[in-house]
Amino acid sequence: MSTENSYKWGFSARFRKGCFGWRSDPAILRIKEAVAEIGKVARKDQILGAMGAVLFLEKLSPALEHVDSSSGAIGTAVNNAIEKLTPVIAKAPADDKLRHQWLERLWEAVQVDDIPYIEQLTDQWGELCGTSRTASIWADQLIGTVRMAWSGGPGVFGYFKGTSACLSALLKAGRTGEILELLALMSYKAWHYRKWGVKALSAMGKNDEALQYAEDSRGKNESPYEIARACEEILLSDRSVEEAYRRYAIEANRKSTHLATFRAIAQKYPHKNPREILNDLVGNSPGEEGKWFAAAKSAGLYPEALELANRSPCDPKTLTRAARDMAETEPLFAIEAGMTALKWLVKGYGYEVTGEDVTSAYSNTMKAAETARRMPETLERIRTLVAGEVYGERFVSKILGNTLKSGL
Repeated sequence: MSTENSYKWGFSARFRKGCFGWRSDPAILRIKEAVAEIGKVARKDQILGAMGAVLFLEKLSPALEHVDSSSGAIGTAVNNAIEKLTPVIAKAPADDKLRHQWLERLWEAVQVDDIPYIEQLTDQWGELCGTSRTASIWADQLIGTVRMAWSGGPGVFGYFKGTSACLSALLKAGRTGEILELLALMSYKAWHYRKWGVKALSAMGKNDEALQYAEDSRGKNESPYEIARACEEILLSDRSVEEAYRRYAIEANRKSTHLATFRAIAQKYPHKNPREILNDLVGNSPGEEGKWFAAAKSAGLYPEALELANRSPCDPKTLTRAARDMAETEPLFAIEAGMTALKWLVKGYGYEVTGEDVTSAYSNTMKAAETARRMPETLERIRTLVAGEVYGERFVSKILGNTLKSGL
């Protein structure tokens, strides 16, 4: 069997206590390198890979103690690392003695994680235990403290770092009833813990009760996205696809951009017509129709894309890129996208607009017009549009004035 002492990990020396400064980029790079190194080793030797994962997680938080975490970038990098390394440890064919050593080391790392960085590790504790037997042993060690923390009566709440680990271990051990009994002791509803009740009910085959339990967890301090995602997963696992779409698809799949949201839903519900998905998304966000332009364009819904872009403000730069990219393949669409970009520029919309943005919208519109052999009429449309500019200092008119006079 591989031994940790016989292998020299490249990442080990790079994760000394307090070794990183305040900038997060160097730390993020080192985290990615370490995860890659561990993954490469694990593909050849699962035990050694798991040893490396445990060592890395031990060193991680102390090494990051001075890093600025305000942007959230370092936290995301750590969470991604935990997500990738948990299976490496969980799936390693370790005997009970070795796995117990790993768990004890990880538990100690969690206890001294004051920032915290590896708090998410406790949510994966059941999986880290490897077997239901080991998970049950850990649940027995932790459950008494959880009961004590939650038994103070109404309005009294004691915090215990091992609460999530206990609930996760109970689920892995199949002791679902005890999860619900513990959660009944809580004096307030916290989704961070109540999600284990949803998992327990679902594991018991009580999906209707699981859905209701999740819905009852909603509150002003809880994440509607996470609750909706849990409910969606239950319905999809139960093959209630239409109900999952109708009740939770939009709320559960919101991403950082409108385009990403559309694609996430379309990928999860491939049987749905893209036009129907788009209409549902637009209907769910009144006043933001223009922001769905890129989603409609990506689905090949060109008339719908243009209609949306003209119904409410749409980023002129997005429209200009569409005109540029589609000038050869869909020149008529590109002309209208460019005209709409100029329309919103004339009306004063756009973020940090420069003269280059204006000339780019114009030139790409005219390139599409050349392809479509509609240059004279397009040029006249632009002249008419710009002539009607009344916003501010008539920025577009100043930029395009000479060009429009000469007709170039």
